Amino acid sequence: MIYVDPPTWPARGRLWSHLISDVSLDELHAFAERLGAPRRGFDRDHYDLPEERFALAVRLGARVVSSREIVRLLRAAGLRRPKHLYGGQRSSGARPPSLSSSLSSSPADVASLASSPLASSPFSSEASSRLRLARADASHWAARDGTR
Repeated sequence: MIYVDPPTWPARGRLWSHLISDVSLDELHAFAERLGAPRRGFDRDHYDLPEERFALAVRLGARVVSSREIVRLLRAAGLRRPKHLYGGQRSSGARPPSLSSSLSSSPADVASLASSPLASSPFSSEASSRLRLARADASHWAARDGTR
């Protein structure tokens, strides 16, 4: 089912709603397409919907719920994608790359990984271990290059 919260979120001189699905991101994208919402309005697990599209969303079948209910529904469906894990970037619905796939031996990649918000997340012991490895590797490269 598709849900929308009332347009109460101010940004860029407008009020915005959040449009979600408790079934799948595919269902959400299909509904957003029917609504005429651009894909750039998709943000990790929801569409940001301007106030002027709210009534049309409801006419097309979206059920109006509170903002708190939006989060509860996403969590219950396993579709919640919090910023601290997925960053603040807009996404296409793809999962972020794993830390192990981005760990390489180049100093630039190691430094990038060490400063990654995902790597420093307190919610993942694997991320914490990888961060320690990345920092140790960065120290190795700095010592090797004489820049320590």
